[in-house]
Amino acid sequence: MYRMALVLVLLFGPAIPGPACEKPNFVFITCEDISPNLGCYGDPDAITPNLDRLASQGARFTRAFTHAPVCAPSRSGIITGMYPTTLGTHHMRSKLLKAPPLFTDHLKKAGYTICWPTAAGNGIGKTDFNFDPPTGWADVTTDWTKKPEVLKPPFFAVYNITVTHESQIRATKFQYLKNTARLKPAERHDPAKVRLPPYYPDTVPVRDCVATYHDNITAMDYIVGDVLKLLEDRKLTENTVVVFYGDHGAGLSRAKRWPYDSGLRVPLLVRWPGQVKPGTVRDDLTCFLDLAPTVLSLAGVEVPAYMQGRVFLGPQTQPAPKFLFAARDRMDETYDRIRSVRGKRYRYVRNFHPELPYMQYINYMDEMPIMREWRRLAFEGKLNRTQMLFMSRTKPAEELYDLEKDPYEVRNLAPSPEHAATLKEMREALDKWIVDTRDLGEVPEKELVRRGLVKDVLSTEYEARIRLHPPTPPVP
Repeated sequence: MYRMALVLVLLFGPAIPGPACEKPNFVFITCEDISPNLGCYGDPDAITPNLDRLASQGARFTRAFTHAPVCAPSRSGIITGMYPTTLGTHHMRSKLLKAPPLFTDHLKKAGYTICWPTAAGNGIGKTDFNFDPPTGWADVTTDWTKKPEVLKPPFFAVYNITVTHESQIRATKFQYLKNTARLKPAERHDPAKVRLPPYYPDTVPVRDCVATYHDNITAMDYIVGDVLKLLEDRKLTENTVVVFYGDHGAGLSRAKRWPYDSGLRVPLLVRWPGQVKPGTVRDDLTCFLDLAPTVLSLAGVEVPAYMQGRVFLGPQTQPAPKFLFAARDRMDETYDRIRSVRGKRYRYVRNFHPELPYMQYINYMDEMPIMREWRRLAFEGKLNRTQMLFMSRTKPAEELYDLEKDPYEVRNLAPSPEHAATLKEMREALDKWIVDTRDLGEVPEKELVRRGLVKDVLSTEYEARIRLHPPTPPVP
């Protein structure tokens, strides 16, 4: 039987003490499925005045990444400060039988009011951790923006915005107009003018999806403005650390679910008046696993040594790592195992199943019009060489990309003799990380079920889908 507490102590040792200081409040304003497509990040298609203002009032992180390019594994790492591959939450749509320790548990013991509106509906307190949080883990489970008097300092409050989710890009026209009702005519994006990555086919359905993606981000920005105004009206701004982020990369094809910058790089903004200098730009490598230890450190709470991130803010700030690591495993009914290493300039990707195509069929993923267009044009032989890369029958075992020269990661340098030293260094870093973090990705899921670590979702939710859509090449 897997004994989580014992394993954590054996892996990571005793706790690291934090400083004693005045306790700030924390507000996490989160959204779903966006890359750094904000005005403050220089995106010319962005219309995000509220987030741009927030960035000007605090710090903007230019190299912030998640550890998993899909929601549940990403969120499980945020709430625990641990890799999903260590916990067993690495498959998309799996479930631990027992919840691991949450960083909010430590805050609560230190006197914090935990405001996580799980009973509010509309996803504004979304958990989706690949496990069920324990009973009583949050003090306030209703929408605190509707009843702000519940924000009794010191507090930790979350507000999640769902309008940017992948499903809303392909929503009905009625739902789209409802989502974007506050947008002025000039704020609606012209599909003919939005920028496309070079791997997308340039068709009307593709452009419509990308334009809607940007419109939804603008709609999200309005909601962010509402939350920030509430904090100002309640005079809670001065001693409150506001953190804004998206849970992983864009909810578009070959972004979400993929361990490239398109799926892993996220916007991260932090405002803390009097402590974080306005207009700060941080280019150090920062990961979602860093949020838990940083919040605990700033709250003067002991940082458990089993946490696998670092403190990136405040008096206990720790040095930035040389590399960040990320993982992709089963996505719904479709198996794969991919690991990724990101340095400041290069990304290394290892495909443990190079015999499988990139774009295996996934029922939910293939509802996106971009995906349908991409497959149609592949079958018709109408894609250029770059667009055809991700419709190939197989994948290379290793990939290496120079992000300075190739930000869309379409020119694989792994075979290049000139980059052999970089490839070797990043390959060895990944080998070490797999061992050090006890990556469970190599353990068959049925074995994890046998050990009593996770629920058997394969024989309940996905077995029929797996039989219906076995891994097959996407083009003839």
